[in-house]
Amino acid sequence: MGLPPLPDPAVVLGASASSWRDALRAVGGALVASGATTEAYTDAMTAMVEEHGPYIVISPGLAFAHARPGSSVLRDGLAVVTLASPVVFGHPHNDPVSVVLGLAVAEVGTHLESIGAIANLFNAPSVTGRLAAAATADEVRAIMGVTTA
Repeated sequence: MGLPPLPDPAVVLGASASSWRDALRAVGGALVASGATTEAYTDAMTAMVEEHGPYIVISPGLAFAHARPGSSVLRDGLAVVTLASPVVFGHPHNDPVSVVLGLAVAEVGTHLESIGAIANLFNAPSVTGRLAAAATADEVRAIMGVTTA
């Protein structure tokens, strides 16, 4: 499966967020706008951070928001939000965050391939900075090696 497609509504560049919750609302809103999830999925992503802490901040400047598959996931989806000003999530080493990825997978078991693809993509330390500087959704897709549909 690799990474799901990244349609235009799933890319938000230069979003304003004053907190990590706002940043998750932005990426959750992008998943909803793309038709991948319902708003309940955004609440589930937020609950994961409230329960487990800022583990989603996986590398300097990058948060990888996700929650479990369930009825709030309509189809597999990916969203990318860049922040106008970086936001602190509370991670001891990787704050502040300037890029937030959102991933929704519809079925248990399919998420590992997507997570592996994200890990491989971000093995290159320059990717987060390139995404943060991207000016168009097409540029984001080119950096990530994904399509619109």
